[in-house]
Amino acid sequence: MIFPMDILHTFILGVVEGVTEFLPISSTGHLILVGELLKIPATNFQKSFDIIIQLGAILSVIVLYWKTLWNIEVIKKLIVAFIPTGIIGLVFYHIVKTYLMGNHSIVLWSLLLGGIALIIFELWHKESATTTANITDISYKQAALIGVFQSLAIIPGLSRSASTIVGGLILGLNRTTIVEFSFLLAVPTMIAASGLDLVKNASSFSMDQFGTLTIGFVTSFVVAIISIKFLLGFIKKHNFIPFGIYRILIAILFWMVIL
Repeated sequence: MIFPMDILHTFILGVVEGVTEFLPISSTGHLILVGELLKIPATNFQKSFDIIIQLGAILSVIVLYWKTLWNIEVIKKLIVAFIPTGIIGLVFYHIVKTYLMGNHSIVLWSLLLGGIALIIFELWHKESATTTANITDISYKQAALIGVFQSLAIIPGLSRSASTIVGGLILGLNRTTIVEFSFLLAVPTMIAASGLDLVKNASSFSMDQFGTLTIGFVTSFVVAIISIKFLLGFIKKHNFIPFGIYRILIAILFWMVIL
């Protein structure tokens, strides 16, 4: 049986978004799969909800990193990193929204293969003593290439966070620096994605649906602050292999339940 979204559904999805947005496990993939578990119909509004609700998580970055976001050098690096993602996202928006969002098979395969790739990468990767240790020291070339890596995450389930973090590690950034740059890069990326979706679809939303978005927004904001602080503490002592294992297990579990 299919159920329309209610306040409880909205709260649950807000928590899922807040927890997963900055972890390398794909927030969009989790929102799609949890929506299926809750039997929420994959309407145009639901697809927009999964995109726009990310603004709440992004606000948490602005609150926690507002001083850094005023640094002109950081702003320039973020602009350069955003350009490849912005172009690719704009070109493929219709395809992603129409054919990829809500496609459970693509999400599950992305989670599974992404988890395997994350484990293999961490077993292979050895951090150099000469890594870039400050966001302001990131070169424009590194920033642009990180943006290219981030654009891979237009495929639901692949994870924007995982793509940028792995890309940054490959390009010679240390773990803390690329994780924080990934947080900051989420701001223009998600604002652009959510803004594009609002421009295209807001006129079709009812007042009740705007209320639903507000609840999801506030919930994801509060939970994302906790998630960011958790990840920053986690990476001081651990690598990302546990997240790779989690991705594999959750993909298998959802495969059994959904497909």
